[in-house]
Amino acid sequence: MNVVSWRSRVLAIAGAAFACACAHGEPTQHDEFHWTGVENVVAIGDLHGDYDQYIKVMRDAGLVNSRGRWKGGRTHLVQTGDIPDRGPSSRKIIDHLRELKKQAERKGGYVHTLIGNHEAMNTYGDLRYVHPGEYEAFTSRNSQQLREQQWQFTLNQLQQSKPEEFELLDLEAYRARWEEQVPLGWVELRLNWAPQGEYGQWVLSNPVAVMVNDTIFLHGGISPEYCKLSLQELTEQAHQEILHFDPQRENIISDEKGPLWYRGLALENEASFSETLDKILERYGASRIVVGHTPTGGVVWPRFGQRVVVNDTGLAAYYGSNDGFLVLENGTAVAAYGDARLELPNTDADRIDYLEKVVALKPDNEALADRLALLINPPPPVPGPELDADALNPEAEPEALAGVETPLSPDICQPATH
Repeated sequence: MNVVSWRSRVLAIAGAAFACACAHGEPTQHDEFHWTGVENVVAIGDLHGDYDQYIKVMRDAGLVNSRGRWKGGRTHLVQTGDIPDRGPSSRKIIDHLRELKKQAERKGGYVHTLIGNHEAMNTYGDLRYVHPGEYEAFTSRNSQQLREQQWQFTLNQLQQSKPEEFELLDLEAYRARWEEQVPLGWVELRLNWAPQGEYGQWVLSNPVAVMVNDTIFLHGGISPEYCKLSLQELTEQAHQEILHFDPQRENIISDEKGPLWYRGLALENEASFSETLDKILERYGASRIVVGHTPTGGVVWPRFGQRVVVNDTGLAAYYGSNDGFLVLENGTAVAAYGDARLELPNTDADRIDYLEKVVALKPDNEALADRLALLINPPPPVPGPELDADALNPEAEPEALAGVETPLSPDICQPATH
């Protein structure tokens, strides 16, 4: 059987199973990671502390009313991670989603909040991208006292570890620099995001990935190095690393090929990686993977004939406030931009027409116009990793290209035997 006919068979089987599940009416939860029979799914990408954009998208999706309460009925909302960092209101978004989850379940719906790399970073204290407003959100009447205790602890540590340097230290200048790094609210944020803290516990209550109907949702992606693991195993290993994080050891939550950081599904050359992707999908019995993490510049972007959807449109102000989210309704994939709805193309050849429509909706978005021009007139191939020109995005973080893969063995995703 050739690759095309084999792939068509796999997708047909997955589609038939999904259609059968939906035809039976009630959504069914098989375990913590698998649901079938869900008629309507809304997927929202990275939010990065922008509450206003979050609420706007939730209203555009018909999920909340004017008071911010759930009105989505039996819809499943999937937020694919990266709520914190880069914006001031991550705590406000998380608190709202936690309450919304309760409201949705009372109405027969569901709110899935997945772990992104920025959630994990906050739990183990990598605060490089924390916005000043996020510290401020945790300030209290005790903040000054808590910071003073932290200052004394810092001095004691420095005096014990480097006594000679400590004697020569200009304490006033050092204190000024230290306060820039440890603003009021820093201690409370660290305590709350630590694995034993309120928001650390919230992270540990969330999965890395879920599969709703025939579609897997997660933050970064599933790489050939990790596809041997089940969805449950991906989550269990991530939870264990959060609880026992060791910065000296590469692990599933810090590995650029791990499910929180991997960008290959968003950047790999579609021709050369297609067979590997088929093996990944076959391993999980899925026909599609939806990811965030890699900014698209404002478009919900289908790849590999819609077997991958890159759904980080750059919603937050930090990335340009680019509206866009994904709707899966009875198996049909639709991109939503404000009130506009565009069905995602099923073939790569139709992506130009789709992108032209998105550009027409966003005439001021130069990045999308450039993307369209690149898609119409792709550059000649250059030596090096095979990346698709349409997938490259200057807004991606510096590590974006580090995890780019080439196809591996056909047995890459066979579950390990125990």
